[in-house]
Amino acid sequence: MSKKIDAALKTLVKALEHHGEVMGDRPLSAKKAGRATERVRQAAAEYTLVVADKTGQPNPFVDFLDPETVRSLRGERDAIAAKKGTGSTEPSSSS
Repeated sequence: MSKKIDAALKTLVKALEHHGEVMGDRPLSAKKAGRATERVRQAAAEYTLVVADKTGQPNPFVDFLDPETVRSLRGERDAIAAKKGTGSTEPSSSS
């Protein structure tokens, strides 16, 4: 793994762990929660930038795919299913 990616990942993991600890506090301090959330956002942004710079890959936190990519992935899935002889192109419940 790239040193920069590894460092950004470690920072992100620490930020997430801290965020989890803060969110588990009772009573929850709005100030602490806000700072912890911002720390996660900054760490995630840095990780995304480093990954994009080193690999050319898009943001791993984007929760959607463009329609063309979805069609392509479905086509690949269907081709694999056809080769295996399952004939099923319905997505599994875990998709």
